[in-house]
Amino acid sequence: MSATRRLFGAAILGALGFLPGAASAQGSLTVYCSVQEEWCRPMMAAFERATGISVAMTRKSSGETLTQVRAESQNPRGDVWWGGTGDPHMQAAQENLTAEYRSPNLTQLHPWAFRQAEQTGFRTVGIYAGALGYSYNVPELTRRRIAAPRCWADLAKPEFRGEVQVADPNTSGTSYTMLATLVQVMGEEPAFQYLRALHRNVNQYTRSGAAPARAAATGESLVGITFLHDAVTQKVNGAPVELVGPCEGTGYEIGSMSIIRGARNMDNARRFYDWALTAEAQAIGAEAKAYQLPSNRDAAIPPQAPRFENIRMIDYDFARWGNAEERTRLLTRWDREVRAGAR
Repeated sequence: MSATRRLFGAAILGALGFLPGAASAQGSLTVYCSVQEEWCRPMMAAFERATGISVAMTRKSSGETLTQVRAESQNPRGDVWWGGTGDPHMQAAQENLTAEYRSPNLTQLHPWAFRQAEQTGFRTVGIYAGALGYSYNVPELTRRRIAAPRCWADLAKPEFRGEVQVADPNTSGTSYTMLATLVQVMGEEPAFQYLRALHRNVNQYTRSGAAPARAAATGESLVGITFLHDAVTQKVNGAPVELVGPCEGTGYEIGSMSIIRGARNMDNARRFYDWALTAEAQAIGAEAKAYQLPSNRDAAIPPQAPRFENIRMIDYDFARWGNAEERTRLLTRWDREVRAGAR
């Protein structure tokens, strides 16, 4: 039996343990998924097997999903938004786009995940965490005789001209986390001065936050700014990359899950929500080569996952930077002063 089948079996048994009548469950569910598709697919398949509920899944970045949920607010088409950085989920909660739900499985979570729920009036919850950083291509760096970067400041140096890839913070929760992180690390004015300097070195602003890790892995770009777990995925697959937790300090995400207000399949949405918070469901991430830290206290931490204790972490202010007004203000300033600037 393959590892995947064994994992699905474990997920099924775990689900059946707390979902009464799961084997006879019927109906459908629409999930907007904001992690990588390689994790979305087995996650939805395991839930279908555990419950008999048919899942329609759409994969988009967290920024794109927030835009979609907002656009559909008068006629919701999705039931659950699973994954993606917490800031957009918190903004959706503030805008009354998501529904309050207090899962009985909240007691199984780490304090940082439960706190995410409390801060939003239980309209979202933490499902994983991951530190922000970057990766660089070792052979390409060596070939060009460039010193290995260790700090945020290094990426603005002339030798990295046109060699840094990062996502657009308007579409990517990863990149918005970077924007808010730099403001907290440096102060807002120095942070925007840095971002304008970094802009000269950026070869592409991608839509997806994980794409720059793939670019660094293939040598398309020397450096990719991402959450470190996305770079770990590339390294585990054999890519010649090294990971950097920047010396000045860095922020992190709390990946989140929300039920969309007005969901057509509310009962099934709650079933999914409960199931996704279990250790069995969260174990699927590691099998899919997703190396975040799971929010369930009993879920095994993948050995390859970047550990917070080995990185200089800041006390990221999720309440402030997940606020709709602050988010809009920062993005507007970034569009005006950074994206629109000459290279």
